[in-house]
Order: sequence, then C-alpha cells, then structure tokens
Amino acid sequence: MKFFVDTADVAAIKELNDLGMVDGVTTNPSLILKSGRDITEVTKEICDLVAGPVSAEVVAEDAKDMIREGKTLAKIAPNIAVKVPLTWAGLTACKALSSEGHMVNVTLCFSPAQALLAAKAGATFISPFIGRLDDINLDGLELIEDIRTIYDNYDFKTEILAASIRSVNHITDCAKIGADVITAPPAVIKGMVKHVLTDRGLEQFNADWAKTGQKIG
Repeated sequence: MKFFVDTADVAAIKELNDLGMVDGVTTNPSLILKSGRDITEVTKEICDLVAGPVSAEVVAEDAKDMIREGKTLAKIAPNIAVKVPLTWAGLTACKALSSEGHMVNVTLCFSPAQALLAAKAGATFISPFIGRLDDINLDGLELIEDIRTIYDNYDFKTEILAASIRSVNHITDCAKIGADVITAPPAVIKGMVKHVLTDRGLEQFNADWAKTGQKIG
C-alpha cells in the first residue's frame, strides 16, 4: 500500500519522507489556506521534495475552466496530479486532462457508481471519502470494498486512494480490503507506531536495565 500525506505542511512532509513513509502528497484549498502560503510556491516545494504524485486541486466549477486550471497546475512540476471533483464537469475535465497524459485524481467520491464513471473517464486515482460517510452513519469501508470489486471485475487501472482517513484502524482496514493508496494527516500516520503494550514493554525493559547499572558504549 502507498502512503500519501494529506497536508501542505512542508516540514511535516519532510519528516515522514526522510523515513521513507511518503509515496505522494494530497493537498486541497483548505490545506493551502492552513499553510498560509502561495499555492504555486508551496506546491512546487512539495513536488521538489517528494518523488511521487502531488495532488493539486482546481477550484473552477465548469469543465472548460477546470481544464484551464488543471493545465496551469500541471506546469508546476511533472509529478502533479490534477485534482478534480466528481461532478459531470469534473469527469469532462478528467477525460481531457488524462487524454493529454496528465495524472488526474478524482475526488469527493461517495458511491460505487461515481467510482465507475471516474475509471471510465481515465482517472489515475479515485478518492473515496470514508470518514465523511462514517460521519453520517454510513460505512465508508464498505465503499472501498465495492470499488475494489468493481475495478477488479473489469481490470480498471484507476488506483483506489482512500481519503478522509480519521484513524489508524481506517488505514489497516483499507490495507486488508486492498486499497491501493491511503492519504492521511501526518498525525494519523505517525500514530500507527503507538501501542500500549509497546510502551509498557519499553518501560519495563528500561527499568530492568537501570537496575543492572550497566552502560552500552
């Protein structure tokens, strides 16, 4: 499974990237706002830092302007994946941009039918938002399962990029289902290392070692 980091915080990306935990990055207008930086400047810095795809989102609502914005974003770096919404205009832009060789991430997916349309339109990635489905008492992980079945049935090459990840359990469950990629905030990815028994065991080892009075090196 590939790990994408869902942030525009360059320092946080660098920390994880140095450990080999970053296969790509996803950004959106809200994350750019939070960074407080110019979209082109921060996106270029992220693209220079990370070898894998960096999703940068269009903000237009009609297809023609989405295509124009997508082409502008794609000029920032070769590893840009243009992010478009799962609307009819977004699918139109996806088809146009992917036909020109650009990576496209179709976002805000909430149904298997939408995911099927995105694959037909040539999406590089489909981003089902599992946390937001959980928020309204629907099963976000079931959506991942359904998309996995459909894509495997017809050998679609579009990668399932599980988004709106809220917990470590979301990540491990997506891995068991067979999502190709997850994108999560840095804190959630770093939280994967934590386990109460690991902490308890380390505490006991350190206490026992202190009693020996020895040093290493």
